[in-house]
Amino acid sequence: MNRVSCLVLAIAAASATARAQEHQHGTAGQLGTVNFSNSCSVEAQPKFAEGMALLHSFEFGQAIDAFKAVAAQDGGCGIAYWGMALAQWGNPFAAGAKPANLLLAGRDYVARGKAAGAKTERERDYLAAAAALYDNLETVDQRTRMLAYRDAMARVAAKYPSDTEAATFHALALAVCADPADKTYADQLKAGATLEALWKTQPQHPGLAHYIIHAYDVPALAPRAVEAARRYARIAPAAPHALHMPSHTFTRLGYWQDSIDTNILSAETARKAGSLSEELHAIDYQVYAYLQTAQDAAAKKLVDTVAASGDPTTPRATASAAPAAAGMFAQAAVPARYALERGAWAEATRLQVTPTRGMPHAEAMTWFARGLGAARSGDAALAKTAVDELQKLIDRLTEAKETYWVEQVSIQKLGASAWLALAEGRRDEALSTMRTAAAREDRTEKNAITPGPLAPAHELLGEMLLQVKQPKEALAEFQKTMAKEPNRFRGVAGAAAAAQQAGDTAAARKYYAQLLTICVKADSPGRPELEAARKATRSTAAPPSRSRH
Repeated sequence: MNRVSCLVLAIAAASATARAQEHQHGTAGQLGTVNFSNSCSVEAQPKFAEGMALLHSFEFGQAIDAFKAVAAQDGGCGIAYWGMALAQWGNPFAAGAKPANLLLAGRDYVARGKAAGAKTERERDYLAAAAALYDNLETVDQRTRMLAYRDAMARVAAKYPSDTEAATFHALALAVCADPADKTYADQLKAGATLEALWKTQPQHPGLAHYIIHAYDVPALAPRAVEAARRYARIAPAAPHALHMPSHTFTRLGYWQDSIDTNILSAETARKAGSLSEELHAIDYQVYAYLQTAQDAAAKKLVDTVAASGDPTTPRATASAAPAAAGMFAQAAVPARYALERGAWAEATRLQVTPTRGMPHAEAMTWFARGLGAARSGDAALAKTAVDELQKLIDRLTEAKETYWVEQVSIQKLGASAWLALAEGRRDEALSTMRTAAAREDRTEKNAITPGPLAPAHELLGEMLLQVKQPKEALAEFQKTMAKEPNRFRGVAGAAAAAQQAGDTAAARKYYAQLLTICVKADSPGRPELEAARKATRSTAAPPSRSRH
């Protein structure tokens, strides 16, 4: 052994004995770069850094494995159990109560971390903050515990102002706990400002780009996330969720081909990793984008893929950003979208309802689609059944205290009820009920589990107004949809038809031209709305110039 090698080994051995000393390590390359100062052994640092990078990209199962490897290397590394506890919580943006078995496992990680003995006050503060997610879980509701965690991380960030990770996790908690009814977006803006400032000095940090997208994942703020959306997939290309997350911003802004491209990569990477729920989640967003661009054949291939995908509850639920619940949701949503976005009402009535394990809101997607399809194809009896089934699902969600989903399914029930009323000739009641649904939808926000509602309420109201020959009022409703969800096929096509019925040929041509731009890759000849758009734009095209001889 040469002298240099001996010196290197001696230094490493000496460093390994200094367990109370904090170290600063990062991980670079396919997962991004994270620096989290900690007191674990030198040998454990690379694996700890890997766990942090995975945690920041919501690759929870792999993160837990990495932190377990750290604990195996250094039995006194209590902060490794903090990483396990936070990863065990899973995707913080996923609406719905966390399963009891996962909560108990998370609480156990916190206890083991405290028993292992975090060596610094800062690390003990991190463990105490994570404990807030699990403390008294049998008696304290989940929302209250999440708020307690947010406030605990605020105290950690204030106590250690130079700790950029504390500031990052506090900003994430602010975005997670933001009230969906607060249309000032105060917490999202505060979180985004912190994250953007940190990102300037840590441009390869995966969590900063990731959380900026989440913080601005509402229509009014989405343009602020474009740079993060463009860069996140390049920062952490080995993480399926990093490849998917940009599509949240692309969906908000109607950048459909960008969403398709990034979700193709995400689904492929998730498939290779054996993460079925993450793959299905990416496919849901991908199908949504295909349908907005009238690439229906491509969407149908994915509908068939989802139908043959198997049971997403079998893998470990915390393995990826998309829990088993997201996979089940996608399995219900994808075929329902395929029918409704194409206006295939009879097809929607034939959708099969698959019972889920504690996921009434997934079942509601199918019943809502069946109810709309039935009402709009003249099957009032089935429409009534669908409305009744939606109420049963609301009752189940109410009993489970799933307040967010109670409201979402209630809005769906209003929409189905409105179209049933119209089918039965109760026009005024239909319009009033549909307006109520639209007003309630305006007061909430979509959850990250979905690219958007199966059918936006203002869009449904616009279509109803068209049917009852009120085109000017219909156009106003389609414009509201387009302001919130730009470049939606049915929104733009509806606006064109409404303008045409109202005699505003200039506006009709403008919207038809927009539709053709959105659908440049559409199937040919494609949907009837596209033929109407081609006809309208052909009639206004300038005559060809004559050649001079």
